[in-house]
Amino acid sequence: MTWHGIHGHDEVVESFRQRLRNGRLASTFLFVGPPGVGKRTFALKLAQALLCERHSEVDLDPCEACPSCQQVAAGTHPDVIYVGLEKNKSRITLAQLIGDDDKRMQEGLVHDIGLKPFGGKRRIGIIDDADTLSAGQGESANCLLKTLEEPPPHSVLILIGTTEQRQLPTIRSRAQVIRFAPLDVETAAQLLLEQGIASDPQHAGKLAELSHGSLQAAQDFVDVDVQEFRVRWLRFLADPQPDSIAIAKQMASFVDEAGKDAAPRRARMRMLAHAAIEFYRELLQVLHGQQAAGDDHLKHAATAAARQWNRDPEVIADSIERCLDAIQQVDANANQATLIEAWLDDLAQLRILGRIA
Repeated sequence: MTWHGIHGHDEVVESFRQRLRNGRLASTFLFVGPPGVGKRTFALKLAQALLCERHSEVDLDPCEACPSCQQVAAGTHPDVIYVGLEKNKSRITLAQLIGDDDKRMQEGLVHDIGLKPFGGKRRIGIIDDADTLSAGQGESANCLLKTLEEPPPHSVLILIGTTEQRQLPTIRSRAQVIRFAPLDVETAAQLLLEQGIASDPQHAGKLAELSHGSLQAAQDFVDVDVQEFRVRWLRFLADPQPDSIAIAKQMASFVDEAGKDAAPRRARMRMLAHAAIEFYRELLQVLHGQQAAGDDHLKHAATAAARQWNRDPEVIADSIERCLDAIQQVDANANQATLIEAWLDDLAQLRILGRIA
């Protein structure tokens, strides 16, 4: 079943229907789930439903044809304020939230969402890439607190991130968390074909399996070089005596091949961190007597590592934690060379010594 072209999130749709029928729509929501599964698309479709001129919001059924629905789709609706990462930025900026230095609190999302709705219904704020609000000192996140504590009448704020843990506790505690599950492989493959990302059903199935239902990740895996480096990366992770110096040089070249722009370079680093987390989770499953899952390369790496694993399973948890730290460092725009060297050296020490020296 689909909801206005959105696949795989029927439970989320029904939960919002119930909220609206009961008159209990919260003022702040935190959408979390893997990238590329439709969180942003859902947020915009929800905005259409809440602002539709022909259908009641209780129906959660935007007509998609009235001026309001069309404006939301075009990104021009005056009652929808959208904030996301600007080009070559690693975090949401203060200016996006509370205006430039000379116009503090006279513009930006915090100011705009407090205005009276132009259409007489609601003001809806959408903050994409909300994970980056917690980068650095959290200054950009702290400026939201007053709005979260005292939401303006008829306002709805939607923050979009990947996990609850990557949000500041002060934000997390003031929002209703909506969890989006990965798309199943069949659905993801169908969408990859429909969107022209995959060339044929077999290609779509392979990309869907590699990406675990994330359309965003699937687009990365279209590049054969990305697939090939992932295999080398899994071999490094499975090696009982990993050569961190050699793989660090290869990783640096792999990231450099993404181009000069910071965003695609950071995306490759995150992809490798997520692949490592996936590997360690599969390794833990195999060590507990379960069958390895995922594609053939992941299964082989996890199975091979399990045969030679001579450390406490707690080391795997430490390795996952180190990869999560690496993602935070990427988001904080850490120096690439230093990050790679330190990260891989720590993973190697965990594998060889069982600890970080």
